[in-house]
Amino acid sequence: MNILESVQVALEGIWTNRLRSFLTMLGIIIGVAAVIGVVAIGQGSRSVILSEFEKIGSNLFIIYTRWEEGKPPRTWEDLTLRDAEVLQELVPEIQLMAPITFSQATVTSGDKNKMARLYGTTAGYEEIRNVELARGRFFTDDDNKAVRSVVVIDSELAEELFGRKDPLGRKVVVGGHPMVVIGVVKVTDSLLGMDDTREVYLPINTLHKAFQTRYIHQLEGKAVTKDVVDLAMEQGIRILERRHGKDFSRGVTLESDLEMGNRILGILTLVIGSIAGISLCVGGIGVMNIMLVSVTERTREIGLRKALGARRKDILLQFLIESVTICLIGGFIGFLLGIGLALAIAAVAKWPPVLSWWPVILAIAFSSAVGIFFGLYPANKAAKLDPIDALRYE
Repeated sequence: MNILESVQVALEGIWTNRLRSFLTMLGIIIGVAAVIGVVAIGQGSRSVILSEFEKIGSNLFIIYTRWEEGKPPRTWEDLTLRDAEVLQELVPEIQLMAPITFSQATVTSGDKNKMARLYGTTAGYEEIRNVELARGRFFTDDDNKAVRSVVVIDSELAEELFGRKDPLGRKVVVGGHPMVVIGVVKVTDSLLGMDDTREVYLPINTLHKAFQTRYIHQLEGKAVTKDVVDLAMEQGIRILERRHGKDFSRGVTLESDLEMGNRILGILTLVIGSIAGISLCVGGIGVMNIMLVSVTERTREIGLRKALGARRKDILLQFLIESVTICLIGGFIGFLLGIGLALAIAAVAKWPPVLSWWPVILAIAFSSAVGIFFGLYPANKAAKLDPIDALRYE
């Protein structure tokens, strides 16, 4: 019996015992679906992270005040608007600096209102963060100096407050303070697609006056190139420490955030993949058990084939092919389910699905490996049967 005939016999056996074969494949199906799904989801999320970081730029860095655990953030008072100007003037590696004050308030228009995160900053923030405007403009240095009551809102907030109407020039009330909308920022999907917090940008002097605060929570900077971003940040920190006479500043670069994100994704993928691997092992044990039952049921058939001249390796190959065939069919079904799972999650999370050819190879390799590993013992047991004893078996 050649390989093609062995595959045909295996398929006939699977079809004859459909329910048993499906239950045997179930562990393989779940395991492969989980592995393929995890790989595809991991690729998709990594792609989203990379694209978001690329939009911002790899030469971004952030300097913020040191916060001692258990103490109020009083050191925010140490950073000043002048600090951003000084760093931009004294550090040649720094192209732009922007101070940022965060807050939160309800934004109201007529009978509609929405909670939003407020960003009080300067005009340089637009270039530092590569802000994409859907319409209108970002505020200018003149708006900041004149403490104008203007805001730039995100596109989702604009739609929720004004529907299809043009929001430019319309008034909104931000935390009880009337403001005029001068621009709308495009919204980028978050990694999980579940963050419904809206964003409002306004001149930092306007925010300070409206909310009676002078805190600067952090300074964001853009280095001239990504090669000097660490140097620019470190020099900025040293200057701030000399200006304020204390060690209070910390910094982080976009590259370090990206590395951390990739490490976290890698660990999560490994953990979930390991769980899926356990499912594959359980499925493989199920295949081995069913193959052992099959060997017992077909003992007389094995004896007859040996009596007619079948060699030991022929019997071994036949049962091994049956085991691999069961696993490959289960792997194919699992692959389709895994891709479906990845596409569904990508649709919910609103990120583009990332599908490549190597998960197909992964599914085939996993299924074949499980089929060979767990099918070898039953196949070897069948091959070792004595033909005379096998023919006497009832």
